Amino acid sequence: MIIVTGATGQLGRRIAEHLLTRGPAERIGVSVRDPGHPRARTFADRGVRVRRGDFADAESLAHAFEGASQVLVVSVDKMGEECVKRHRTAIEAAVTAGARRVLYTSQMGAGAASHFQACRDHAATEEILRGCGVPFTSLRNGFYAASATRFLDHARETGEILLPADGPVAWTAHADLAEATAAVLVDEGRFEGPTPPLTASRALSFDGIAALASEVTGREFTRSTAPDAAFRERLVAQGVPAHNADQLLGIFAAARAGEFATADPTLAALLGREPVGMREVLGEALREAPGEDPSDG
Repeated sequence: MIIVTGATGQLGRRIAEHLLTRGPAERIGVSVRDPGHPRARTFADRGVRVRRGDFADAESLAHAFEGASQVLVVSVDKMGEECVKRHRTAIEAAVTAGARRVLYTSQMGAGAASHFQACRDHAATEEILRGCGVPFTSLRNGFYAASATRFLDHARETGEILLPADGPVAWTAHADLAEATAAVLVDEGRFEGPTPPLTASRALSFDGIAALASEVTGREFTRSTAPDAAFRERLVAQGVPAHNADQLLGIFAAARAGEFATADPTLAALLGREPVGMREVLGEALREAPGEDPSDG
């Protein structure tokens, strides 16, 4: 049985949906914090095994992962020591449950020296995977394109994209990553260890995003650069906790250092087509009101 964690979030839900198109529901299980969530109930109604699993509760994971042949650990929406601790709990529970392969949603740029805390956390989790005793696959996902659209929330009204200096990022759609992950799950011989970066085919800075936003909407979007300190000060004044503001600044520092600039063909090969580009993402996002939080799974 393939177990997918975080299956009520944006990524985990889509992965489970794709698995349902590739095999019988009785061979799929989902681990969710709230089995009563509407998305969880929908899976149960379709014959998927739904069990409560919380990365902060190892006992719950023992039940959620029972009978697993593979477990996909979807990274948690936290950073720092608590994040890595929860990932360790999930990985150990998967191994104890007898899974013959553990998969993990990592990120391109994962490394102990990254400017971005999340990438340092991914690197620490990959070290745990290397020592877990069973084969593992670490999916080095491209930076979520939905995150780029969240940075445009203010610009929707003003037309000005006021952000710290950045660099090119291979922004990648949740939907494409989910489809590719399902393909990797059903092909156990594919990828051992970290994958190549799973990215869209083009990397863009916010200068490029501003130009694309202007093209797809017919409105003028301009890119302005805010000094890091001023941007942080503005975030904190808006009520963002200081440590969260520092983490956001880490994204821009990492982008300036080129940590997210690689546009790799591996995702396209898994999909059998070109991945969705930022033009399509922006066309959809800027026509609609802000949607789900991209950090939700």
